[in-house]
Amino acid sequence: MSAEVPVGLIAELRVLGAESRMVRGPEGDVHVLDYGGGLPPLLVLPGITSPAVTWDFVVAELRDLVRPVVVDLRGRGLSDPGSGYTAAEFAADAEAVIADLALRYPIVLGHSWGARVAAVLATSGSTPLGGVIVIDPPLSGPTRGPYPTSRDAFLAQLHEGYAGTTGDEVRRFYPRWSRAELLLRARWVATCSEDAVLETYEQMTLEDFFDPWPAVPAPVAFIHGGDSPVVTPAGAADAARTNSAATMHCIPGAGHMVPWDQPTLFLTELRTILNTQLSASSAGR
Repeated sequence: MSAEVPVGLIAELRVLGAESRMVRGPEGDVHVLDYGGGLPPLLVLPGITSPAVTWDFVVAELRDLVRPVVVDLRGRGLSDPGSGYTAAEFAADAEAVIADLALRYPIVLGHSWGARVAAVLATSGSTPLGGVIVIDPPLSGPTRGPYPTSRDAFLAQLHEGYAGTTGDEVRRFYPRWSRAELLLRARWVATCSEDAVLETYEQMTLEDFFDPWPAVPAPVAFIHGGDSPVVTPAGAADAARTNSAATMHCIPGAGHMVPWDQPTLFLTELRTILNTQLSASSAGR
């Protein structure tokens, strides 16, 4: 695992409506939360400091539509670290999960860094997907400037987490979140390896989302926060222009952490997208 995870956190997973499972990835164990059931799979790839458990408030509401499987990205949660943190290396972990759990035509949903991973996975050609949903992907890159949240801000959150942070301290960074989600992040952010986070952070400038993005096939949806500093109106326009297959969805009043900032609006929009992609995927097969 990425770090010695407290017993209390592991016990916390047992009360979820999901099975905690380990999959052997290319460089170590990849932990997933598998919500089970016979419905089409939804593979969720979280962001740079969001362990799988932090997505429970979203995916628990979707079990009438899909079988959610949420990944702890390498170096986060209960997953082992890796020797590298490119989007392609994370995508290889996702491919291992899809193969091990026999997920047929999964819809892949990625948020933030996970959205970049989803785009790379979708264009790799190695795994047939039922659809792709990217949420507020970092549009930073070698010719596009830095990611708008500083490296020091990530370090501050990690160091507070390692020292034992509180919901009130987390609120300084995420003022729109519910109390329950603030407390959950306070408990789990310390499971994110500093090396893993910082090396992934560097990739957000070294790699460019717009390299794989134009080739991501339909059905594909692009969701962004109306107040996001990561996907500006100009960035959203670039995304729409460079992939005409994508449907574009703006969540008013949300920043970069779209599901947390506007959970009701986000879930309503996501359910519509999922129903559309499930129908398209079924018709295509």
